[in-house]
Amino acid sequence: MDYYQRKAAELLEGGYDLHVHSTPSHIERILDDVEALQQASEAKMAGILIKNHYESTAARAMLLNKRSGVVTKAYGGVVLNWPAGGLNPYAAESALKLGASFVWLPTRDAANCLSYGNMPGDFFDRPGISVLDENDKLLPAVYEVLEVIRRYNAVFATGHVSPRESVIACREARRMGVRTVLTHPEWERTVVPGEIQAQLAGLGVVVEKDWINIADGACPVEVMMRNIRQVGCEHVFIATDRGQKGKETPREGILHFVELLIEQGFSDREIKAMVHSVPESLLI
Repeated sequence: MDYYQRKAAELLEGGYDLHVHSTPSHIERILDDVEALQQASEAKMAGILIKNHYESTAARAMLLNKRSGVVTKAYGGVVLNWPAGGLNPYAAESALKLGASFVWLPTRDAANCLSYGNMPGDFFDRPGISVLDENDKLLPAVYEVLEVIRRYNAVFATGHVSPRESVIACREARRMGVRTVLTHPEWERTVVPGEIQAQLAGLGVVVEKDWINIADGACPVEVMMRNIRQVGCEHVFIATDRGQKGKETPREGILHFVELLIEQGFSDREIKAMVHSVPESLLI
């Protein structure tokens, strides 16, 4: 193990990955919930957030935390895709009642995402979900969802909706005092320029940075690093969005990301903010 690997392992201890995909899943994954949590525990991480595009992971996280026997904690959430009823405040409330931490806007079922075509593993035809009306105003259902999230002091995240939808939704959520995350703004389907990310961070939006966007070639390293600097480490958390079959595991991905940040000159304090304090501040 070289210097960067040892240093990354040390900095990851007590940290989080708030974007992990594991089975049970409708899409082929490299590991299951138990394996994902066990690997995080072996890395001495504090927690992981399990994401499924088509069902709430709140109950799964609850059971893991009761039965796993490890200190590392699992967290859950719900994505407002069609199986959850779309922009459905009742689905949000159900998940939050079971302890969910995040509620995401549509991902694979977002009109924006579907405009690029189906993603690997999609298994039904459907109309795309938009969050804006013809006047670029948030739909009433989105406000209903935001009210529920605010009541539970949970986190509202943007999913795979368009950059325009994401920016409008983030601004409105923050106006309402809802804790808000801009999700993977370096992914080719959801790109938000760094200067706009910084403006949203100024409103209190937390910006997610995902290893997958670097590893799979969606975002050059220099662009990711520049955007992190522009937004400010105190407004950023890093995650992996990993779990895809044939790719590295989430634990491997988060370690690679931390190694890269060290190599790129980020300080221990800055990295700990993005791996420890910022993600921890979002969890309930």
